[in-house]
Amino acid sequence: MGKENDVVIRFDHVTKEYKLYKSERARFKGLFSDKVPHKINKAVNDMSFEIRRGDAVSLIGRNGAGKSTILKIITGVTYPTAGEVEVNGKISALLELSAGFDANFTGRENIYLKCELMGFTKEEIKRLEPAIIEFADVGDYIDQPLRSYSSGMKARLGFAISVNVNPDILIIDEALSVGDKRFRKKCTERVREIMSGDDITLLFVTHSLDAAMDFCKRGIVLEKGVKLFDGEINEAIDFYNARD
Repeated sequence: MGKENDVVIRFDHVTKEYKLYKSERARFKGLFSDKVPHKINKAVNDMSFEIRRGDAVSLIGRNGAGKSTILKIITGVTYPTAGEVEVNGKISALLELSAGFDANFTGRENIYLKCELMGFTKEEIKRLEPAIIEFADVGDYIDQPLRSYSSGMKARLGFAISVNVNPDILIIDEALSVGDKRFRKKCTERVREIMSGDDITLLFVTHSLDAAMDFCKRGIVLEKGVKLFDGEINEAIDFYNARD
């Protein structure tokens, strides 16, 4: 495969702007007129980078650096104001783990719902179902409505789905902190197992620099939507720490 085809994520001068209004009333008026007073916040500002197949990359930065916005753009939750974005491959995103669930559906029904939203056929989901249920480890609750689940159980089910769908691109945003110590260990081991394949690409966001060092070989340091550094993970962490 040619080098160019190895690119799974490309940002080319991407900017994402949000309009900030003084009140909800002003925000509503702003839907109909650009003349309503507002400020512009560039959550991502002229961002360019490439991530290739098999890369393990950590986005490093304080709150408000633009990490979550980048993940939302990659996963299609939001769209850039300017610039070009290219994503090649099936994404499994450990962001809001219970997103896409229906509280009135059982855990089992939600497996089918969420996997169908990810583009899987019923036959494919049926093959994945046993591994998802075993990993989630919610016992008889798998056939109970999700409204009867604790927040931890919902997160476990969401995590179980995301790590068992054999993604090309795995995106993790602080998701390894879910559940109790035993389940966190189980999650970490599963991510390591996934990453043992050369073709899996990891994009990792965490406030734990030790975890970033552990999972990733490359780091991109962000501040207020701007990329400040892109290189080896240990150098990226040193660069980030030197700015404190």
